[in-house]
Amino acid sequence: MPETTQIDNSAENQPQWRPLDSYQRRVIGVLIEKSKTTPGSYPLTLNSITTACNQKSNRNPQMNIASDDVELVLDQLREMKAVVEIHGDGRVPKYKHTMYQWLGVSKTEIAVMGELLLRGEQTVGELRARASRMEPIAGMSELKPILDELVQRKLVVELTPAGRGQIVTHNLYSETELTQIRGVVSSTSDPPAPAANTASENRGSAAANRTQMDEMAATIELLKNEIAALKQRMDQLEN
Repeated sequence: MPETTQIDNSAENQPQWRPLDSYQRRVIGVLIEKSKTTPGSYPLTLNSITTACNQKSNRNPQMNIASDDVELVLDQLREMKAVVEIHGDGRVPKYKHTMYQWLGVSKTEIAVMGELLLRGEQTVGELRARASRMEPIAGMSELKPILDELVQRKLVVELTPAGRGQIVTHNLYSETELTQIRGVVSSTSDPPAPAANTASENRGSAAANRTQMDEMAATIELLKNEIAALKQRMDQLEN
């Protein structure tokens, strides 16, 4: 079933987003991800969602959520109108997200939000490489206006100043969680550099290298995941 991208701008269909707990964020992130990366298997069954929530790749933190807990989360998200249950020809119900309307976002914006929901805070370089597996994002020049728009609508939070190596996250945390994340990021960020021009130049060079390394690491990770998926498909065909 193809995903819906058209946004209804009537009053009752304006964005309804609110803070979500960690399980709710994981389920929503999974539904967004699978609608983009495996559209042929979407909407998803309860078992498929549970497996995807607990998978080891493309997740931070890693979780081990029981199926009963996922079912409870789906009921909560349905009450929020963030998820709908689909009853097709089969007996097993399936679920799909309504994030285009719930968040009020476009195709590429939802890919960015989905990646942030699956992994949390990350550099913009990592975000571009990772979100590109859901929707093509040619480079940082294409990602920047998307992030600026999401920041303006308070869906994305800038955790460090704009520039190379900037760290961002989504804004679907509770206030307490977001305060804790800000504190962790602040404590691990680079200390202020000396006023000397040489130190400033070195800092800029180091930030540029860090951004490039972030993008390279994320790209390598994506390639590894794609190779593993291809191997799994080959094994299934051979059996």
